Amino acid sequence: MRDFPSCFGENGVQIADSSSSNTSKSTHNLVTCMYQCRIRGRSCLITIGWSKNLMGQGLSVGMDDSATNQCLCKVEIKPWLFSKRKGSKSIAIETYSCKIDVFWDLSSAKFGSGPEPLEGFYVGIVVDRQMVLLLGDMRKEVFKKTNATAPITSGAVFVSKREHVTGKKVFTTKAQFCDNGQIHDLSIECDTSGIGDPCLVVRVDCKTVMQVKRLRWKFRGNHTILVDGLAVEVLWDVHNWLFGTSVGNAVFMFKTCLTAEKLWSSQALSDPNVLPWSFSQRFLDSKSQNLGFSLILYAWKIE
Repeated sequence: MRDFPSCFGENGVQIADSSSSNTSKSTHNLVTCMYQCRIRGRSCLITIGWSKNLMGQGLSVGMDDSATNQCLCKVEIKPWLFSKRKGSKSIAIETYSCKIDVFWDLSSAKFGSGPEPLEGFYVGIVVDRQMVLLLGDMRKEVFKKTNATAPITSGAVFVSKREHVTGKKVFTTKAQFCDNGQIHDLSIECDTSGIGDPCLVVRVDCKTVMQVKRLRWKFRGNHTILVDGLAVEVLWDVHNWLFGTSVGNAVFMFKTCLTAEKLWSSQALSDPNVLPWSFSQRFLDSKSQNLGFSLILYAWKIE
């Protein structure tokens, strides 16, 4: 997976091929969601990125071939420009011998504290007049706009979510650990400003589900919690919080499977810029084995 470039094209839409290496260091308000889809019988990973900065919201759409880990294309959009809050873009993909149409409408979108829109929007991806991926609550509007049909087989599968959160000692987000499941309030609390050994607390809907004491000795580890009767493995690495020489981030993984530690140990996750596009294949492999959904949180402390 790749982060947003630091600048955009003049017209608000930019396409980058697989050789593009321009990444942004300003990742503190960035959410990247990955979906497993099928295009002309081939497995494809589509990433939707939402960003937020002083100018407003940003949107990115990326496509990755699952078999070759090749980035097929990436589209960057400036929704804060009035002329680009609603539009479409067509991209020819030679690997799949098809054209992919991306449609979006954020003109009435409502946002919370994070970069993701909450309601009043749609993002649709159409191939061969079939809706490959649809996000948002404006289903009627997007189908009318695209004249697309719903896929005959099952649609896109939500594979993983990567999110950056900031805070002083409390870091919050929302999480949905299974399809059509309840959306939970998730919070991580850790005060490292004192002279004592800090404690790490994880809460789901204000209920404490995990507590790690003597954190200086247990700055990395894993623990299994239960959410909606589902086993969720929590893995954490707070080394940068405790021993880093500069302001750094801790990283947490919440995964609905018991083999998440293998994914964790096989790839360094403490640096968000190290997580490569090819790591998406690991999520795809885990999904094909029915191992569940992954949520990765990068928690940045602010003074």
